[in-house]
Amino acid sequence: MIASLAPARMALALPLLLCLALPVAGQAPPGAGAPQGPVKVGVIALQPQEVKRRSILPGRAVAYQDAAIRPRVTGLVTEILYTPGQQIEAGSPMFRIDSATYEAAVVTARATLAQAQAALPVAESAAARAKTLEGSGSTRATVESTEAEAASARAQVQSAEAALKLAEQDLAWTTITSPISGIAGFPTVSVGDLVTQSQADALATVTRLDPIYVDLYEPAARLLSIQDQIEKGQLRPDEKLDVTLTLENGTTHNGGGTLVAPSVTVSTTTGTQDIRFRFDNPDRRLLPGMFLRGEVVVGRITAYRLPQRAATIGRNGELTVWVVTPEGKAAKKTLTAIGSEENDWLIAEGLTPGEAVIIDGLTGLREGAELTPVPVTIDAAGVVRDTAPAAGN
Repeated sequence: MIASLAPARMALALPLLLCLALPVAGQAPPGAGAPQGPVKVGVIALQPQEVKRRSILPGRAVAYQDAAIRPRVTGLVTEILYTPGQQIEAGSPMFRIDSATYEAAVVTARATLAQAQAALPVAESAAARAKTLEGSGSTRATVESTEAEAASARAQVQSAEAALKLAEQDLAWTTITSPISGIAGFPTVSVGDLVTQSQADALATVTRLDPIYVDLYEPAARLLSIQDQIEKGQLRPDEKLDVTLTLENGTTHNGGGTLVAPSVTVSTTTGTQDIRFRFDNPDRRLLPGMFLRGEVVVGRITAYRLPQRAATIGRNGELTVWVVTPEGKAAKKTLTAIGSEENDWLIAEGLTPGEAVIIDGLTGLREGAELTPVPVTIDAAGVVRDTAPAAGN
């Protein structure tokens, strides 16, 4: 009987033992439930400073001078007098047109002038004689008639002189010259082609490459912002705009540009305003039509240089950072940026001098969390040095 009760007693005792063991198993290890200390974060103290206000603008090179060469008389091309791709000077001959008919026109005009010049003295002499004999041997009508003939003879001379000048000019135009100095392009005609006076198609182009214009495109909204900053005294414009050009291969063009003028209109398609600069181009690296990037220093402004790694841009475009309050707690701030410089945001509003901005240990931060700020440094590449130890170390 006693032997048969032993298993039953063991079955009843086992749940009781498990219940007694549960509180022991569920007890937290020593120190696990104790509150953790302040989190260590890497911070930098920012001070306002004078920085350059830069704008990075797209642009395109434009020829300083670009002449389309067209004939001013009609005829057959007999010679092409230049080498494409070579520098030519203003007045250099480029094409020659058959001049036979124009030479004949000059001869005819000279003969007509000679006839008019020969007839003029006779007419003037007759008019003078009639004037002398008026009242004795000639009537008033005769005087007036001879004077009219003399005036007509003088007009004939003037007309013949003008015709000769025009004929000589047409003959001179059979040699087509360049109106500017520059690089001559490829001819669009061959010897034997018929060209006509003032035709639409150019025979060639001559382009002056040194100096050269560069048109940079600034959004109109940004220009308005810059003007507002100047009016409020936030931006101090320099006496001269400093411009640096970067070519498509990433190289920088030697030499700065000189402002020519801004456009007086805004593009209806892009919303930008053209600003034209002139650059020296002695090595002819800049060619018309080439895409460029211009960095323009528009002035100087007092701002905080905030490392971009410390800031977050929200969906609504707001720029925010975490700072350590004087009480040693985490707080998020919304800032107003006016641009960027290298790896930094330029902050105009939202920070105070010497404020501790968190740049390391940002993961998991929450508003009001207790912090231990550890000063760190950040190099020019945006890399944090002397990083704050991880939390709990």
